[in-house]
Amino acid sequence: MDWGEKRKAINCYLIDNNGFILVSEDYRQTGYFFGEVEGAVMNKLLTMGSFKRITLYDYQAMCRTNKESSDSAHSLLDPYNAFFAAVKWIVTELVLFLVEFNLCSWWHSDLTAKAQRLKQTLEPCDTEYPAFVSERTIKETTGNIACDDCFKSFVIQQIPSSNLFMVVVDNECFCDSVPPITMAPIEIRKMQENVVVSPALVLNLLLLFFLCY
Repeated sequence: MDWGEKRKAINCYLIDNNGFILVSEDYRQTGYFFGEVEGAVMNKLLTMGSFKRITLYDYQAMCRTNKESSDSAHSLLDPYNAFFAAVKWIVTELVLFLVEFNLCSWWHSDLTAKAQRLKQTLEPCDTEYPAFVSERTIKETTGNIACDDCFKSFVIQQIPSSNLFMVVVDNECFCDSVPPITMAPIEIRKMQENVVVSPALVLNLLLLFFLCY
């Protein structure tokens, strides 16, 4: 096998100490997290201790509103939560109904603003997401990954006096059985959401509804 054939059998990456690709033969991969492109290799680096995973939290994130609860069994087992959720839904629909038909003009502008907020598809939430940091004491590491029907080999070497690493990966073994490692945030869900609906708010809305008629 000549040099040209050997060169085609490997992929080379320049990554920083947080695992982001700075230089790649495929320019479209620049800026991506290395684990998204080479999930099997990144997973092996984590196992070997070359990189470590830490968890960061974002308490000012925005998440898409989940209109249908994914935990239907929990809702069935918790009738109180289902009841208060139903009351909250009724109150919301009543507010939207009053705004849509403009039954009371003196509240029109205020309720319209509230309705627009209710119709938004994003809501404040707490999220957690992974971050990765290299082990700076490891100067050079080699590894082999046992895949379904092949072995994937790689070499990672730190560039002196920098926080950069050169990674050379065998591209003839795809190792599709190992999923990519992403940095996608995950919403932190409470075990039980306490839905509080003010009785005074319900009473005022009902009175407003009948007065407008």
